[in-house]
Amino acid sequence: MTGLLATKPRPADVPALAEAALWQELELTPKPGLVDRLNNGSHRDMDHALFVRSIAAIAPWFSRFAELGHAHADKPADAQLRIIRPMGMACEQAMLEATGGVNTHKGGIFALGLLCFAAGRVKNLCADSLCCEVSNICRGLVARELAARRGQATAGERQYQLYGMTGARGEAESGFATARRALDAWSGRSLHGLLLRLMSVNQDSNLVSRGGIDGLRYVQGYARDLLANGWDNQALLDMDNALIERNLSPGGSADLLSVGWVLSAIK
Repeated sequence: MTGLLATKPRPADVPALAEAALWQELELTPKPGLVDRLNNGSHRDMDHALFVRSIAAIAPWFSRFAELGHAHADKPADAQLRIIRPMGMACEQAMLEATGGVNTHKGGIFALGLLCFAAGRVKNLCADSLCCEVSNICRGLVARELAARRGQATAGERQYQLYGMTGARGEAESGFATARRALDAWSGRSLHGLLLRLMSVNQDSNLVSRGGIDGLRYVQGYARDLLANGWDNQALLDMDNALIERNLSPGGSADLLSVGWVLSAIK
């Protein structure tokens, strides 16, 4: 598949929705600082064609995550991360093989993989039950993998120690609270509007890695200004140019956009 799904999958088909969400995120244009149909954003090692190959490699794994969750639905939630992790790593390897070692969708694999896995476990599938199950599965993740470590070996660990930022782990443990709050404030008319809402509040670790806290605050403030004063396609193009000039890429918000799209489709 090399484009948007012709028809939206039925709400209960979370793996198909997860794949569709990746296509929706990729094709959304313009997308400030991010790879889209117009340009490569702030990335020198990624382009649209690379993301197409990445999605094609990742998509078959979503149904496998759901099947794995169903197979182990009788086991308690706190035992699930140990079960899903080997499959998550295998999916990441498939991505890296397709992209020549470029990390295009690691955050998306983590978040959407958890949603698909949770979909295999819950009996009454809805957005709330999925998010609650992901939260249960990830309970204590931040404490174990960020708070308890002092070596600051990874970017995530350094950001937690310096700024208290919990990144993708914290989002999952919260049941994707940032994405759900953005959805509550979203009119549902434009994915650009949802992306701006996410960028305005998300503690995006990608932005901190590239531009420090000042880079994060710059993007948050820019998005808030557009939401408050109105925006059009030209305003998004101007924001794209501004972020590219500063080498800023809100990749964490792009991952949450995919999560938000799945949750909105289920609702």
